[in-house]
Amino acid sequence: MNTKALLEPMGSWAWWRSWFLIFLGCSVMGAGFVLFVNPYKFVPGGVYGMGIVLHNIFPSVQVGTFGYMFDIPLMLISMLVFGGGFGTRTVLAALYTPGFMNVLTRLVYPNPEAVESLDPSLLLGGRLDLSNDLLLTCVIGAVVIGVGQGIVVRQQATTGGTDIVGMLLQKFAGIKFSTGILLADGFVVLSGLAVIGFGIGTGEAAANGWMLTLYSLITIYISSRVIAYLLDGASYDKLLFIISDHHEEPKRFIIDDLDRSATYIKSKGMYTDSLRDMIFLVVSRKEVRLVQHKIKEIDPKAFVVVTDAYETFGEGFKQFPEKNEIQAE
Repeated sequence: MNTKALLEPMGSWAWWRSWFLIFLGCSVMGAGFVLFVNPYKFVPGGVYGMGIVLHNIFPSVQVGTFGYMFDIPLMLISMLVFGGGFGTRTVLAALYTPGFMNVLTRLVYPNPEAVESLDPSLLLGGRLDLSNDLLLTCVIGAVVIGVGQGIVVRQQATTGGTDIVGMLLQKFAGIKFSTGILLADGFVVLSGLAVIGFGIGTGEAAANGWMLTLYSLITIYISSRVIAYLLDGASYDKLLFIISDHHEEPKRFIIDDLDRSATYIKSKGMYTDSLRDMIFLVVSRKEVRLVQHKIKEIDPKAFVVVTDAYETFGEGFKQFPEKNEIQAE
């Protein structure tokens, strides 16, 4: 019976489509790194950003291989700490992406020496050398990587990396999830500045090392915006209505962990005629999944509605516009 339940989804088109999109997204993301990021020494955070940094110190080891070196221990630690809640999709996505990057790197460079140097003038025989326009290169790379990651995340998977670091920091250091990711990516970018920009560990600083750090930050920002757009369209903050019989635990989570406040709204059940408090909460896009998982943990029978909040003004969000202020829209 268990075997039947396990194999039954494989007979549906949705199952095959989901896995196809996961591997497609991983391939698109990997191509973005290999063709537009790695050769130009951009360091856009994450495990592959750290892989680029370490490849400059140990050029015989490919960026994808460093991805394995970070992702596999992080996933093992997360399984021990969180009980393996990441699922098969995330594990396979994290294992497939570095291997694809290594294979593609060997295909687009003519020889092993070129694979070690990652010289863009040798990329596809020089036909894709964008060294003279690094801004355009980082924008293209960011869009391609963002599209790939967005496709993967839409299929309820991730590629591991700093997401796991953020969760570990939240659990053991009491740091918010989004702040943990920012700290992890910030450390990677600063490492790139030290190694590539100032030549620490290599003995040879890049001619425009500090500029590469600025391009890396642009890459991080654009890719995050692309991912957000793929996930949520053009929406901004998220508005949640939460109806639950448990109030104290969600309250402590919202105030202590999210560092936000919320509002109780008196409501009355149409069927039961019972009065209860409904939680009115506005959060950022990154925090929605965290809230959903916590509510499920506290009260699986809770009723939650998530909708878009395109304009949110007040403490913790945007400032009210001035009378004569020019609006973006």
